[in-house]
Amino acid sequence: MSTLPRPFYDRPTLDVARELLGKVLVHRRQSAVTSGVIVEVEAYIGEDDPACHAAPGPTRRNEPLYGPAGISYVYLNYGIHCLVNVVTEAEGSPAAVLIRALQPLDGIPTMRRRRTRTAKGRRPTDGTVSTADLCRGPGNLTTAMGITLAENRQDLTGDRLFIEDRRVRIGKISWGPRIGIRVGTERPWRAWLAGHGAVSRTRP
Repeated sequence: MSTLPRPFYDRPTLDVARELLGKVLVHRRQSAVTSGVIVEVEAYIGEDDPACHAAPGPTRRNEPLYGPAGISYVYLNYGIHCLVNVVTEAEGSPAAVLIRALQPLDGIPTMRRRRTRTAKGRRPTDGTVSTADLCRGPGNLTTAMGITLAENRQDLTGDRLFIEDRRVRIGKISWGPRIGIRVGTERPWRAWLAGHGAVSRTRP
């Protein structure tokens, strides 16, 4: 096992997105360690991408997108869900990869306990959520992993929130339109492991 180095992220975003599939996201929070294999991601690239938070230009909120590569960008979506992204490309070129779904590995009982708690604006699960559903979707993922706004701007080469290469073997990768957004939907910048049970379910 090895933590991904900064040069991994300092590359074209679509290359990073593709190669993140099969890598393992790890979060250490107090005495709890949770992790999961990344099975679905989405790329957001530049100020000319209407779905990217950098579209309006630099702001206090989107400042992490402008670099350096290899840090986290965590934000609150609709005042309910925290979403976790990894910042990519050269400093000054705003881009990131949203982690949409994981296959849980370590700390599954902790993940299940976190998902059963009542949270603002969402119903708790009833405790019978399947392992495949624990980290399906970017909001469920951060809830299960205990990732909050406190993890914004974390150095992903550190020891709190990081991504490892555990040499996980993966199958076919599929690409298609991003989901859960209203603009920029024509760009096929969502990548996932074809047929994997933890990938987001999409409507036809």
